[in-house]
Order: sequence, then C-alpha cells, then structure tokens
Amino acid sequence: MSTLTATATGHGRQVGRSITAIAAALVANVVLSLGVDQLLHVLAVYPPWGQPMYDNSLNALALSYRIVFGVLSGYLVARLAPHTPMRHATILGVIAVVLSTLGAVAALTQADLGPAWYPIALALVAFPCVWLGGKLR
Repeated sequence: MSTLTATATGHGRQVGRSITAIAAALVANVVLSLGVDQLLHVLAVYPPWGQPMYDNSLNALALSYRIVFGVLSGYLVARLAPHTPMRHATILGVIAVVLSTLGAVAALTQADLGPAWYPIALALVAFPCVWLGGKLR
C-alpha cells in the first residue's frame, strides 16, 4: 500500500469517526430529551402529547433538563472525537442551533404548543450548552 493510499484511508477513517461522534451525541441528546418527556407525560406531570403546555414552570423544567443534556452532548462529542474535540463541539453546536431554530420557527408559525419564549430559549442556549460540554471534556 502506498503512503498516499494509507493516508487517504486513515483520513477516511477519521472522517467516519468524526461523523459517528457527532451523530452519537445528537442521538443521545434526542433520546434523553424525548425519554424524559415521555416519562413526564406518563406520570401526568405534562399534558398528553399534542396538547399545548402553557405552564411556565413546566416549560422551565423542560428547558432545564435540555440544558443539561446539551452540555452532556457537548462532552460526549468531544470525548468521542478522533481529533480537535472543540471543533467537533462547535459543529454539533451549529447543528443544534439550526435544528432548534427550525423547531422554533415551526412552533411559532404552525403550532400552538405553548409559550413563545420556550422554543426561542432552546435556540439561544443550544450552542453555549454544547460548547460548555466540549470545554468540560
């Protein structure tokens, strides 16, 4: 195997590991968030799925554990990154901002699911939480 081929193969492996690290952290965040949501729906802390949740304290509760999960996701992506952990955290943070901004736009324009501040707050805290998790690593 030539040096060029070995380098290309090694680079391909690192790109694959980078994508896997980012995907794993994103999936972990979604699974943890929806898992806690489901638990709180089953325990009747939250109203049934699809019904608006206007209680500010319940929205603050949801925001609080999403903040924790955002930090954990940043830590996880930095931990799994094959190199430059903060670059991986930054990429995940940008993805989180884009996804939460799209969610905020949808929530504010198409669905009446609760107070406007909640999806806006999710978009605003997405990057700092992931960044902090990366830094903690």
